[in-house]
Amino acid sequence: MRVVSGSLRGRPIIAPPGDNTRPTTDRAREAVFNALQSLGAVEGTSVADLFAGSGALGIEALSRGAERCVFVERDRDALAAIRSNIAKLGLGERARVVAGDVVSNLGSLRGIDLVLIDPPYGFDEWPSLLARCTPCLAEGAVVVVESGRELAPMAGWEVVRAKRYGRAWVSFLVVSADATP
Repeated sequence: MRVVSGSLRGRPIIAPPGDNTRPTTDRAREAVFNALQSLGAVEGTSVADLFAGSGALGIEALSRGAERCVFVERDRDALAAIRSNIAKLGLGERARVVAGDVVSNLGSLRGIDLVLIDPPYGFDEWPSLLARCTPCLAEGAVVVVESGRELAPMAGWEVVRAKRYGRAWVSFLVVSADATP
């Protein structure tokens, strides 16, 4: 794995051993971030990489100009990989690693402009997770989710883009204009 673009382009990223995490492919990461950049959703933003795995998504955001990123992960091997990647890439001042369950730690996040969510296979608690994300979001925030299947419409959310990359579906969500605060 490598950083696809930006100031860290081509730099290697390690992934945790085993199959507890599923790193987003370089091709999918490049397409997602090209789309995000065309929306102006990366440069100068505050990012949260939830179920961070290797940290590849958050690192890609930082490489492409995000101001800061919070990585949330509970797997011990994945946390070691994230910390190693951040150190090797010199991102320590712009990155914070939170060890623990994503849902339990959402309450500590505020003013997030871009949320990147890539949970383990089989995750199916999207309405609950997204409802808990809403208070964390800055106005106009974009939430990118990767899942094993296309997401069904959810109250309070609008899907602005959805595309399949191999076995994964990537959807860009925003809070609906008619959602209640």
